[in-house]
Amino acid sequence: MPRKVKTNLIAPAKLAHYVLRVTSMADSIAWYQTVLGMQVVHRDEFICFLTYDEEHHRLAMVQVPSDSQIDQHTRLRLPGLDHVAYTLLSLEDLLATYKRLKAADILPVWSVNHGLTTSLYFADPDGHRVEFQVENLSTKRGLQDYMQSEAFAKNPVGIDFDPEALLRRFEAGDAIEELLRPGAA
Repeated sequence: MPRKVKTNLIAPAKLAHYVLRVTSMADSIAWYQTVLGMQVVHRDEFICFLTYDEEHHRLAMVQVPSDSQIDQHTRLRLPGLDHVAYTLLSLEDLLATYKRLKAADILPVWSVNHGLTTSLYFADPDGHRVEFQVENLSTKRGLQDYMQSEAFAKNPVGIDFDPEALLRRFEAGDAIEELLRPGAA
């Protein structure tokens, strides 16, 4: 029986993986194992595949020569990947991740309340950034409405915060809804 292929837009079913070019395979593997709990699935001198769940791989890294002439601030202004974001289920999970990584001497390079999310960004050894976020609103509709709001239009980037201050307020028992408010920390 003949078939007809659809011509309408078909949205992806899921994000499968991303690939990074890295200058130190060993340092990058160690960083992603520490930050995301990734396990190596396959590795050779040129490429490494890692995952943190049932997917065959979530990240691949390709070894490239080091370019020591480009500092991290310059790299952020060049075309290319800015960051990959992971949503955590609660503010407690975000702060627990902060504490765990701080104990491993990995500190956020940016802590920001975007209005719709509270986010911590970490930079890997080559300056690629990984964002951990928690959603500040309880429904998908609320998040979508916020992106259409005047508040978001006035400040689509958000307000920086001190993760230590947020952690202190969380551990003191302040209301979660208050802690997720932009400017709370």
